[in-house]
Amino acid sequence: MPQRRPGRPRRDQSRPTREVVLSAATALFAERGFDAVGLREVAAAAGVDVATVAHHTGTKAALYDACFARVFSAEREVLTQAAEQARSALDAGPDAARRALHDLVDVFVDFLEDRPETTALWLRRWLEPQRHAELDQRYAEPLYRLVTELLTAAAAAGALVEPTPHITVRSLVWAAHGHVVALASGAPGARERREFRVFVHRFLDGLYGPAGS
Repeated sequence: MPQRRPGRPRRDQSRPTREVVLSAATALFAERGFDAVGLREVAAAAGVDVATVAHHTGTKAALYDACFARVFSAEREVLTQAAEQARSALDAGPDAARRALHDLVDVFVDFLEDRPETTALWLRRWLEPQRHAELDQRYAEPLYRLVTELLTAAAAAGALVEPTPHITVRSLVWAAHGHVVALASGAPGARERREFRVFVHRFLDGLYGPAGS
């Protein structure tokens, strides 16, 4: 059996190699961006050789894409479930619809807090808006549409008045990412998390509550 080189991290044998590679690459791209990360660094962080990285993901551009696909898949799973629950609440009236929207936002914020590399990965990408724009089309726009269509359906059902759902969705997304950045910069964790949820619920109630009707 070949011996590991001194200092080389041992690969996590409990997870598939591709998942280990993608996890390591996501952390590196999130920290330093696309240009500053090489495949050899990814291999070292994952505890494999460069050939293994290339075998599982191909080029660096393909690896970068796969990192976004990975976080998108996880995010889509939780948001789709929450959006379906919110849709089912529309017929129960405005109060039930607003509570379901609160729950949807909480699910999104929970996801980002639990996986802050998602925010860091996207912020690195958005620092260069003209590069890798296809990632937005594949891995951001579908989720924006999911929630935009939910708000549009809620408005059509008379549960709320929402003239610009796309603006509301993007505003909430950016606010949530900013919240995660604040936590990463050392903001008091439990207090910041609690206060941000209160703010978002108050924001939604201001848009859709009785005073805004």
